[in-house]
Amino acid sequence: MTLLWTPRAQSCRFTKIGRAPAHWLSLSFLAAVLIGAPIQPAIAETDDTNLQARDLAKLPLNELFNVEVTSVSKRPQKLSETASAIQVLTADDIRRSGATHLADVLRIAANVEVQQVVSYGWVVSTRGFDALFSNKLLVMIDGRTIYTPLDAGVIWDAQGVLLEDIDRIEIISGPGGTLWGANAVNGVINIITKSAHETRGTYISGGGGSFVKDAGEARIGGGLGAKSAFRVYGQRFDRNGMVLPDGDEGMNAWNTTRGGFRMDGDPEARTRWTLQGDAYLGRESSSPLGTSTIDGQNVLGHWSRSLGAGSAFDVQLYADRTWRRDLPGAITDQLETYDANLQHRLPLGSRQTVLWGAGYRLMVDETPPSTPIVGFVPVERHMELVSAFLQDEFTLVPERLTFTIGSKLENGAYTSWEAQPSARLTWTPTERQTIWSAVSRALRAPSRIDVDYHIPTTPPYLIAGGPDFHSEKVDAYELGYRAEPFQALAVSLAGFYNKYDDLYSVEQESPPAAFPYTIQNGAAGQTWGAEFSGVYRPAEWWRMRGGYTWIRKDLWSRPGHDVLNSVLASLGNDPNDQAVLQSMIDVSSHWRWDVTGRYVDRLPNPGIPSYIGLDSRLAWTVGRWEISTVGQNLIAPQHSEFSEAQQVPRSVFGRLAARW
Repeated sequence: MTLLWTPRAQSCRFTKIGRAPAHWLSLSFLAAVLIGAPIQPAIAETDDTNLQARDLAKLPLNELFNVEVTSVSKRPQKLSETASAIQVLTADDIRRSGATHLADVLRIAANVEVQQVVSYGWVVSTRGFDALFSNKLLVMIDGRTIYTPLDAGVIWDAQGVLLEDIDRIEIISGPGGTLWGANAVNGVINIITKSAHETRGTYISGGGGSFVKDAGEARIGGGLGAKSAFRVYGQRFDRNGMVLPDGDEGMNAWNTTRGGFRMDGDPEARTRWTLQGDAYLGRESSSPLGTSTIDGQNVLGHWSRSLGAGSAFDVQLYADRTWRRDLPGAITDQLETYDANLQHRLPLGSRQTVLWGAGYRLMVDETPPSTPIVGFVPVERHMELVSAFLQDEFTLVPERLTFTIGSKLENGAYTSWEAQPSARLTWTPTERQTIWSAVSRALRAPSRIDVDYHIPTTPPYLIAGGPDFHSEKVDAYELGYRAEPFQALAVSLAGFYNKYDDLYSVEQESPPAAFPYTIQNGAAGQTWGAEFSGVYRPAEWWRMRGGYTWIRKDLWSRPGHDVLNSVLASLGNDPNDQAVLQSMIDVSSHWRWDVTGRYVDRLPNPGIPSYIGLDSRLAWTVGRWEISTVGQNLIAPQHSEFSEAQQVPRSVFGRLAARW
């Protein structure tokens, strides 16, 4: 029996590790082709059937540097002028990474820390606090928050989209609470899919390999009347488990079936609308203890109206249901979320724009008891979240100096009204340079695992949730520089200092007693660091992108609290240094060769060695067809990312795709 201790002090997982014969596909031919083959760069005529509807990689670099993003200010804004540490993964970056899951795609962003726990589990965070549920990172898919109040984090096995349909992923390092609300403490990830107008036609893909055993997906899109469009998709994959230190299979295989649709109105009309939805079903092995099951459905509607002169009104509604039964521990959870948001952008003259909005969210969470050992008390919670925000942007010097100030107010299930203000200043001394600074406050709202979690579920308790637990807080200070030194190079540099207070802790009651330990806000800390990213195009047929992140963290007990060192360590296991470099070469009009290398520094608690990962993709495209081979983690047979008990194997994956 092996004990897998999660980074949260109150949660542990018991898994009996089994053994199975390892099997690998031969890598010798792949290595010869990807590493030793001579490269003959060539540029031939463009075959339009080989291009996506929006292939950002084909843009001149200065245009790529000025791609519009929406996550920083909730309005279209040039990337080069944003007052935030933001990186954008384009559809081409994603396709050429060779990644097969949404969480793995995020590895190619230098400002995102990704650690794989088991075949179906990842730790994903920005700027540290890499705990199992990453409760200081807000993640959205087309504006829908993929967040569970059970633990205030993201459970990645329940998340997925057709990677082929992603338009871009906007990744903000640093607080985003002023616009996006609680949990946008260390960062915001906004996954934006393509409009149905951009996915007309048919796409099919199938393949398999040594880690991803088999995978298939299909999407069909077309017109709805004269000016609207639709698409429907379905996908299925089966994954083997990760491996044990001796190379045998770790017995955590995973499969998921997913499908969905999207419809969009006329993109040129003053009034635009979108209706989309998804459903999924998955099974995860905890052999020999049994199988965990997940399923869920969601539907989202978005309506916007241009009112002229830069004014616009937006309304978004969505409903989301998730259900899971996890083994071992047999924790069952059903969450229903109903969310409504509106926002209005109102220009006031030529130099001022006001953005305001309001929202309401109802979350019904039910965790029926399946074991008296651990659970949530009460079993069911109805949690409401009411919010409003106001942001005012002033142009102090036209096209040169902009000042933005705003705040969001939220009233949640466990808190009263709380504010999350920010102020940002952007200076553009030249067309190719931007200097920005920001001061922000953001909150991590209490969740059920802070207040309702109990061991056991009936008195006397050993560990009890904290009825007085309140929001964790961060005051963040940032300074950044973004430039295009010459036409082939765009770079970005950001430094930050974050001061945290009222952080999660598990402590003895006061006055001290043997039990229970209660969940409190007894820790505080600080982080500081720097992030560098860039895009470089040495030639028309070769593009490189990547970056480097450096971070340090210091945690301590607040006055009047005595937090165990093991609890402080559980707040996050972060690498001090991380670097990523992605190279994309058009060898000819039909051949593409892509290589992604990354370095991840050692993890201190528990001690996990540093590693270098290398992925390589070779693709041959002719007409409507594309054949690709991907080798992942090619340097070592296996390596640890989260614990020594389960390790990520070297793997090969082959795919055949067609688009018409």
